[in-house]
Amino acid sequence: MATETMGSMPATPSKGADIAEGMWGIITVQMLNLGFPFTQAELFTLTAIAGISGATMRIPASFLIRLAGGRNTIFLTTAMLLAPALGTGIVLQHKDWPLWAFQLMALWCGVGGGNFASSMSNISTFFPKRLQGTGLGLNAGLGNFGVTTMQVVIPLVMTVGIFGGIGGEPMTLLKDSGWIFGKIPAGTQTYIQNAGFAWLLSLVPLSILCWFGMNNLKTVSPDTGHPLVAFAKITYLYTLAFVPSILGLYLYLPKPTGLGLISMWVAIPLDIVSALLVMKLAAFGPMKEGVAKQFQIFRNKHTWSMTALYIVTFGSFIGFSMALPLSMKVIFGVSHVPDANGVMQHTLNNPNAPSVLAYAWIGPFVGAAVRPLGGWISDKVGGSIVTQIISAVMVVASIAVGYVMMQAYGSATPETHFPLFLGLFMLLFFATGIGNGSTFRTIGVIFDRTQAGPVLGWTSAIAAYGAFVAPIVIGEQIKAGTPQLAMYGFAVFYAICLVLNWWFYLRANAYVKNP
Repeated sequence: MATETMGSMPATPSKGADIAEGMWGIITVQMLNLGFPFTQAELFTLTAIAGISGATMRIPASFLIRLAGGRNTIFLTTAMLLAPALGTGIVLQHKDWPLWAFQLMALWCGVGGGNFASSMSNISTFFPKRLQGTGLGLNAGLGNFGVTTMQVVIPLVMTVGIFGGIGGEPMTLLKDSGWIFGKIPAGTQTYIQNAGFAWLLSLVPLSILCWFGMNNLKTVSPDTGHPLVAFAKITYLYTLAFVPSILGLYLYLPKPTGLGLISMWVAIPLDIVSALLVMKLAAFGPMKEGVAKQFQIFRNKHTWSMTALYIVTFGSFIGFSMALPLSMKVIFGVSHVPDANGVMQHTLNNPNAPSVLAYAWIGPFVGAAVRPLGGWISDKVGGSIVTQIISAVMVVASIAVGYVMMQAYGSATPETHFPLFLGLFMLLFFATGIGNGSTFRTIGVIFDRTQAGPVLGWTSAIAAYGAFVAPIVIGEQIKAGTPQLAMYGFAVFYAICLVLNWWFYLRANAYVKNP
């Protein structure tokens, strides 16, 4: 069992998922501060590309453990992050390079999403059903500290030439920047390329640890073949997964990057269906049979119910993690003052605005920290009852946050509403973390050993689109002057899932009683 335990702890490498995708939110802000010749709309495409790519790459990764083995998959998906980290560091040294070069790196960073999904799929096989919540909560909780790590580390490493002469020359900030411990004034020399290069320092040793500290469970992956054969399977399916990402982004993103023909609500389902079809049609030989067996999870109604419930928890966690800085900056960083005609103006800087970077990391930290607690509690009392309680909390908290956002957005002194806003959002993050642990427990109990891993990977893939959806929905409603409607909409979704959870797992004749 000792050997298996070593193989069951790829939690730290899974941080690559959140870091690789989410770091572009910080990078784009700094690109603006450094005077890169791109508009805010063009820079938005970088975060959109990284978000959709990362979510899509989770889909094939959900099934890779059974096809290629745990050690092979976690090692290669971790090592694959070296390429976009290095490439990102290179392109960020060149302000004059075209937008497509930066977009290519954002797309490539999506491999980090697959790293997280494969990690969750792998670790579920090492714990008995009575410890599924605790084990998976620990893995995901430690892994999702990547969001907090990113928000603390990236601004810091940009200020120091940690690689000396081989790390490139610094650039000069044209606007004030910031960090959780204070302001970085304009005129400061900044190594923005370290946002990519710095991860090489952790990815190299982590890749080595994955290879020598893990194994492939024959009971789960009986026919992985030679490691080179397994690597070929992984690379093949990963490469194919980029095709639907590129297609969906091209149809969704505005010109000149894309065609701007479809909405987000069409682009995401198209992306998901295309990724599944590509996998099914492109698999050949023994791989085709393996994919077909794992696709059987889609015939199980619990796959779909747990997908919705996982969106409530992890989808909200990663979505709010990406949307919170935007909400703080736009709602509390601007003075909302009516003009002579009584029309509200939102154009003046608010000198009393709270520092975004000083507070934005707290929510992701709370959500990640309590996941093991949520899993442990669920192992004791049942996962579905915990999910029910936190869903009810999220309904109430979302409505309350929306109301506070409305009040702040109509106030000349929005900062007076900030403490309540922040406190309610921390409650939301706390609930998502506890609920994430409870849904892990439920999936681990409902599904057998062969299906639990793929279901965990699949649900994490779909929920990961929250990183793309939440910032857009909240941003659009803020722009329309009705930020509360976004949060009210989330509350309606949580209420529907509360009923869904009760119907499937808590009512008298539930399909599975409080798993």
